[in-house]
Amino acid sequence: MSGILRQPAETIYQAELNALKAEDIGNKPDNWALTPQSVVTYLLGGTTKAGQEITPKYIGNRRLIETAVATLATDRALLLLGVPGTAKSWVSEHLAAAICGNSTQVIQCTAGTDENQIRYGWNYAQLLANGPSTEALVPTPLYRAMESGTLCRLEELTRMGSDVQDTLITVLSEKMLPIPELNEAVYAKKGFNIIATANNRDKGVNDLSSALKRRFNVVVLPLPDDMEQEISIISKRVSEMSASLDLPVPKDAQQEIEKVVTIFRELRGGETLDGKITLKTPTGNLSTAEAIAVMVGGLSQANWFGNGKLDAEGISSNLVGAIVKDPVQDKAVLEEYLETVLKKRAGYAGYYKNINEVL
Repeated sequence: MSGILRQPAETIYQAELNALKAEDIGNKPDNWALTPQSVVTYLLGGTTKAGQEITPKYIGNRRLIETAVATLATDRALLLLGVPGTAKSWVSEHLAAAICGNSTQVIQCTAGTDENQIRYGWNYAQLLANGPSTEALVPTPLYRAMESGTLCRLEELTRMGSDVQDTLITVLSEKMLPIPELNEAVYAKKGFNIIATANNRDKGVNDLSSALKRRFNVVVLPLPDDMEQEISIISKRVSEMSASLDLPVPKDAQQEIEKVVTIFRELRGGETLDGKITLKTPTGNLSTAEAIAVMVGGLSQANWFGNGKLDAEGISSNLVGAIVKDPVQDKAVLEEYLETVLKKRAGYAGYYKNINEVL
């Protein structure tokens, strides 16, 4: 799979999963590859007795991850909720990789997702030739997860229509999926569960029904409260992504990350870090994920057009693209920030100059 742009988590981190599995002697829920304690170690990092380093996949509150893992060890589904860029999909993928060794059973929910994409579909050539049969049925990731006793991931659950969402109620409450065309049903094996993600900024798009909400335990993943924590997250992800893209990371990358995080946190919070100046906020979220994208874009520009030098000139255009979502309102917000803050701040002259040129 060396030519694959992005491999599944269970492939990328296979050595770590194998090392944890080799020393995993505790009790496990049915069909789990690792104990709940080892799943938490895989997510948060550590070192095995044999000396294998387990890199942290999530940097944040340990209790949140413990709650998520404990939920999946029951018959209750898990809903990871948060604003964009809080690593909901990332955590979902790694939970599935550690628990069942398969993170690829995914349904991407959109406004166009229908019941057939959730429950099952049909091979219409066989259906027309022979009528409804098991051979003509096309299983969905949810169907396969129920059959194998593994996890199914539903991304952006609230993007899907409310009537389609409610297809999950029978699955979550009865642990079975009726197939009326065959007068049969699929009964979930032990180990089956669902990890769903939702963006709490989508509230009101397709709200979950009260019946469906009751069947999920909600874990809210917050944006990093601490600046050092956010810098650590971005540095780690930039390092991983640059390695997969063959982009060298210059020695000064940490300094530029700190500057980008400072700009993001001030605009996101509506005031300078010292609290002395109140700022207008842009329409976008300015999440940690967007800061990572800004830095990776800057690295690419530095590698291909800047002789490998990562500086304000290469980062500024990516920074403007992340901040200015509304060409009128956000542009005005950024221009005011440049004049009231960056123009007077030591060490940010390059950003003031280059952002103004891009704007």
